[in-house]
Amino acid sequence: MKYLFLLLSSFFFSTIVAQPDVIETNDGDVTLTPILHATMVLEWNDVTLYIDPYGGADRFDGFDAADVVVITHAHGDHLNQETLAGLDLSETTLVAPQSVVDALGDITFGSVESLDNGSSWTFQEIEIEAVPMYNLPNDETARHKKGWGNGYVITIGGKRFYISGDTEDIPEMRALENIDYAFVCMNLPYTMDVDAAADAVLDFAPAVVYPFHFRGGGGAFSDVDAFKKIVNEGNGDIEVRLRDWYPE
Repeated sequence: MKYLFLLLSSFFFSTIVAQPDVIETNDGDVTLTPILHATMVLEWNDVTLYIDPYGGADRFDGFDAADVVVITHAHGDHLNQETLAGLDLSETTLVAPQSVVDALGDITFGSVESLDNGSSWTFQEIEIEAVPMYNLPNDETARHKKGWGNGYVITIGGKRFYISGDTEDIPEMRALENIDYAFVCMNLPYTMDVDAAADAVLDFAPAVVYPFHFRGGGGAFSDVDAFKKIVNEGNGDIEVRLRDWYPE
């Protein structure tokens, strides 16, 4: 009976937490675990970061409490009240745009760092820089307007991680430099299509790119295999990593 319980527990946990990637840096390894949609956990030298925690607090049961929670914007699949309410945030710093801070409601953190596009904050040698994310055209019709949310460039051990947030192939993305690992969204009608995402990636040429946030309207999934093919044909030096961002 004990063996059966352990086996079932292991199976249940494996359906929640994806296989992590271990990324070498100049100062220890970063363990990256995809969780769901745009949600991931980064662990480095006893520091734990949750990015856009979503999908329920039980998805984080196998991780240390977050030292830092990074949130891109205030839509429910990024700022998720239900998930945050189930986490221990008493010693956690929130890094987010002011629009997220204003929408927290009853959710409280140990401390809060509000970042505008272009500003940055450092925690234990991890630099978090807020960069633009927005729809095109950036006008009254945009679901994500410039300045309302943040993408991020997070530097850990000398490696630069780009988190796109919900954005289209904006000039600021195309102008990024020296990105080691990029996480790029692609889902219609909320962000951009596969062709636009691939074209932008070919412009800023990260060493590694992860397509993520690729479930769109009506639950349809973007064709990440097509994204990989376009990028590989355009620049064979860019590694495209396909991971399971939708484990259920």
